[in-house]
This record gives sequence, structure tokens and C-alpha cells, in this order.
Amino acid sequence: MLLFLKVFFTEFIAEMGDKTQLMLIALTSKYKLKDIIFGTAVAILVLNGLAVLAGGLVSEFIPGWLIKTVAALAFLYFAASTIAGDDDDEEEEGGRSKIKFAPLAVFCTFFVAELGDKTQLTAITFGANEGMNAALIVWIACSLGLFAADILGMLAGYLLRSKTPEGLLNTLAMRRFVAVSLQ
Repeated sequence: MLLFLKVFFTEFIAEMGDKTQLMLIALTSKYKLKDIIFGTAVAILVLNGLAVLAGGLVSEFIPGWLIKTVAALAFLYFAASTIAGDDDDEEEEGGRSKIKFAPLAVFCTFFVAELGDKTQLTAITFGANEGMNAALIVWIACSLGLFAADILGMLAGYLLRSKTPEGLLNTLAMRRFVAVSLQ
């Protein structure tokens, strides 16, 4: 249970204020909440499953001391980047989606935006640290931690959408993505 809580809260904190949360806020003006939740949940399960599997496989071939050293350095980097602000080069997928099935559009958008993100690196790191025998716990905890943080973003989007002029959230999200990409 301690491993589950450690992984869950690490993933939850890593996702707070992330650009994918902003992307989900922007998507609330385009899709129904149930479509966003479904597309996001499936993307999270697939992404974290792949990340934990990759980390678990790494642990089979690389010595434990090296994994722990790299993991410690990675978490120090995550802490520093969180304090300094997010400076990844990701950008929001702009324009109207041509995909008619909204959950698939959300899945694709979220999947691409989240690839290589610090939450994915966190899942890989935990997968490598804990090995294949704890992969299921790590996968579930990572997925739930990420999903819990993203649900907050979705709900904030719906609350803000009802209180702000149409298009303002998308404009603010776009400006954030542009500012981040220029850093």
C-alpha cells in the first residue's frame, strides 16, 4: 500500500499545472465531459502501461544501483523543473478535429501531448525501480494519479467555461503553449 501511495502522489503532483491539464481545459469547449473522460482514461492506461513495461524491462538488464542513481537524478530534475516552471516544447494541437468520434480525438490529442512528459518519465522510473513484480501496482497507481490530476483540470475547464466569455479559455491555453515553446 505504501508503494501505491508513493507512486500515486508522485504522479498526481507531477501532473498538476502541466500543459496536458491546460489542453484538457481547452478541450472542454469542444467535447462533452464523458467523451473527454473516456478518451483521457484510455490514453492514460495505454501510456502508463507502456511506460511501466519499459521501465520494468530495463530493470531486468541494468544493475539496481544504476537504476536508483538515474532515478534519483530524474526526480531531482522533476523537482527543479517544477519549481522553475514547465519548459517543454510541447504545443497544443490546434484547429478543429476531423475525427468524428470525440473520445478518439481526445485519446489522440492526449496521447501525443503526454508522450515524453515528466509523468511518463516518472512511470518509467518507478517501473524500473520496482521491477516487473510490482508493475501492476505501479501501472495502476500512475494511471490513477495522472487521471485524478487531469479530472481536476477537466472540472476546472467546465467551471471556467460557464463563467468566461466564449473562446477565452482556448486563447489563454494557446498563449501558454506558445510562451512555453518560445522559452
